[in-house]
Amino acid sequence: MGVRTLPGNPEISLRLRKNPRARRMTLRISRLDGVVTLTIPRGVSEREAMAFAAEKQDWVLGHLSKHAAPTLIGPGQTLNVGGQAFQLTESAGKRLLIQGDQIALPMPQEKGRVHLLAWLREQARAELTRASDHYAEKLGRSYARITLRDTRSRWGSCSSAGALMYSWRLILAPKAVLNYVAAHEVAHLQEMNHSPAFWKVVEQLYGPHKEARRWLRHDGPSLHRIRFDA
Repeated sequence: MGVRTLPGNPEISLRLRKNPRARRMTLRISRLDGVVTLTIPRGVSEREAMAFAAEKQDWVLGHLSKHAAPTLIGPGQTLNVGGQAFQLTESAGKRLLIQGDQIALPMPQEKGRVHLLAWLREQARAELTRASDHYAEKLGRSYARITLRDTRSRWGSCSSAGALMYSWRLILAPKAVLNYVAAHEVAHLQEMNHSPAFWKVVEQLYGPHKEARRWLRHDGPSLHRIRFDA
């Protein structure tokens, strides 16, 4: 249904979502990036829904105040890529330039972010392919293909047909975390569940994984607060 604005100081942007199976109106605030979603069941008008949201405005603002603000990436900032810290600078050229621990972005900044995002996706595909190939060979199984997306609810998945899907943002995580997610999804090629047998396969492929899982729970949401568009 699109995005609406709830008047106030400050204003609140709401993402409206109709769900005929919903039994009541609900407001949800994403812990990843603070996006506020207003779910509307069948038979409820948009006017009624916005009135409901207005009644909950103080509650929404209270929760939003606990969220870290999104970061629009650009020169002067540091970005971790594949476990290495890069300093972002301005480039006088027309293309992205990587030298040592610096990434020079072409100007204007909007163009630079487009180039940076494309490069990050390339790095993500290379690293996730490397890790998936390694664990698949170790397991003695093969996968069908790898797809990269900007998923909000999961870091990876494995279909019954052996297709692996990963969030490209894993390239911004420590390499050990990226490797863990790859091992987790490759393990599903043998165990399409989260049974004790599945976790045993993960342990065999990756080793102890408690720390990587903890990082994803506590620090993973910060990767979604890195923005590449204004």
